[in-house]
Amino acid sequence: MSRDARWDALLELVGKHGRVDVEEAATALDVSAATIRRDLDQLAEQHLLTRTRGGAVAHGVSYELALRYKTGRHAPEKQAIGRAVSGLVAVGEVVGLTGGTTVTEVARALAVRPDIVGETAGGQPTLTVVTNALNIASELAIRPQIKMVVTGGVARPQSYELTGPLAVGVMNEITLDVAVLGVNAIDIERGAYVHHEGEASVNRLLAERAQRVVVAADSSKIGKRAFARVCDLGLVDVLVTDSHIGTEAKDRFGEAGVQVITV
Repeated sequence: MSRDARWDALLELVGKHGRVDVEEAATALDVSAATIRRDLDQLAEQHLLTRTRGGAVAHGVSYELALRYKTGRHAPEKQAIGRAVSGLVAVGEVVGLTGGTTVTEVARALAVRPDIVGETAGGQPTLTVVTNALNIASELAIRPQIKMVVTGGVARPQSYELTGPLAVGVMNEITLDVAVLGVNAIDIERGAYVHHEGEASVNRLLAERAQRVVVAADSSKIGKRAFARVCDLGLVDVLVTDSHIGTEAKDRFGEAGVQVITV
């Protein structure tokens, strides 16, 4: 197995399980433990994971795993959240979608909803989607029933999101019925956060341009911290998460005026 293939395999393991063990990885990849340790050290030097005694993890306030390696983490919960958020969108609305694995599942759920897939009279689109996420745009652009609007901007390879003045310029010229935000952390006191300040800026504008704001986040994001603040809870109308959210946290979000939907 080549070094690149090993690195891909190791990052897939981190993305799926949140951690990797040297001995287990050596057995799975049929290489020596010394080779795995060297690979993990080199990946840590590139900030693709965090080295620990006996392995590596994908945790930490400043940590950001590339999107392609996060897909497998909490996948069933994210798919269920995606379907639930899709149900909050009405036919004919203008929907803003940020990037991220959970919001990608929202986009996929919207793409197969029968009342959206079915064409209206004259073959006009039944939904308008505005996004700064290139991966979401590429999946929805082939759907003739969905009018796909992509912001400008500079693409971030970690998340496929477009950021910068070009993205901001487009966001300042539109209005949305609903904005769906993917976040890296959401907290009662601090609000919603992501890892990158450029993404936070675009996501904040997306929320400010919408009549309703929905945060789509699995329960592992609740009560956590990240680097860049998107908005406080005063801008959030609904939080859609999985059933592992604690009762106390759910009650506190409710007291803050945020409707919590669990799946």
